Amino acid sequence: MPSNQTPLGALPSRFRRQRLLIVGCGDVGLRVASHLSKAVRVIALTTHCERSPALRQLGIVPVVGNLDEPASLRRLSGLAARVIHLAPPPSQGWQDPRTTSLLRALSLRTVPLALVYGSTSGVYGDCAGQWVDETRSLNADTPRARRREHAEQRVRLYGRTSGARTSILRVPGIYAKDREGGTPQARLLKGTPVLQAEDDVFTNHIHANDLARACIAALWRGRPQRVYNVNDDTQLKMGDYFDFAADLYGLPRPPRVAREGAQLQLPLMLLSFMSESRRLDNGRMKNELGLRLHYPTVREGLS
Repeated sequence: MPSNQTPLGALPSRFRRQRLLIVGCGDVGLRVASHLSKAVRVIALTTHCERSPALRQLGIVPVVGNLDEPASLRRLSGLAARVIHLAPPPSQGWQDPRTTSLLRALSLRTVPLALVYGSTSGVYGDCAGQWVDETRSLNADTPRARRREHAEQRVRLYGRTSGARTSILRVPGIYAKDREGGTPQARLLKGTPVLQAEDDVFTNHIHANDLARACIAALWRGRPQRVYNVNDDTQLKMGDYFDFAADLYGLPRPPRVAREGAQLQLPLMLLSFMSESRRLDNGRMKNELGLRLHYPTVREGLS
């Protein structure tokens, strides 16, 4: 875990002991809390009360509630000055009722000053390897991405109507050595194929620690109703990424297959990632949020 130094440096005294609510306090949420627990009062929504003692040991105040049970969220209203929403949508459907329920609960009393929502870069759809900035029209073409697009729409509407300063972070593949499933090693050990060079796609990455720091920066520096691509400077196609990781770990490089062959060998979820190619422009993140990446590429992050 990183130290408690925030990416903003020491917070001004007027911000100290402000309340921060983290909704979806998993791996990235805990990294956010580790940066801020000595600067602000961190509260986390948890579905399972059994998790409360572990959260308290980390200096986090647990609040039990369930995004699938709107009545249980009423206690969140007016609870915190700032909110980070990292909870995923349901696994089915075309919309995200969880985000809708959360925003309704936050609207019951004094609205937060700032809300940061962690979305996905999948809302852009396939861009044929082109560079993509935040002004590009959305083209979500999977149910998973459509649910995220719906959540983004709800967050932006909430910002416009409530006056809360909302930021949407479009996040690609998250990785870290100390994150469960956060390195390609397990996939390499299975020998899962990748696409041959002529069929391969550009992928984008962000280290989990840098993502946590981006969330914090957006809480204080994000412009009103602003979208940010949150990714590092890596420019690799998927197969080249796994080749690099294999060489790093001393493992065999994965086999290469044509796209037609991949459709017979790989699960649908993995195939969907292999059907989208884009290179995310992170200039807005760097210039407006002032974020200096600790892990500029996967070479630093995996080494």
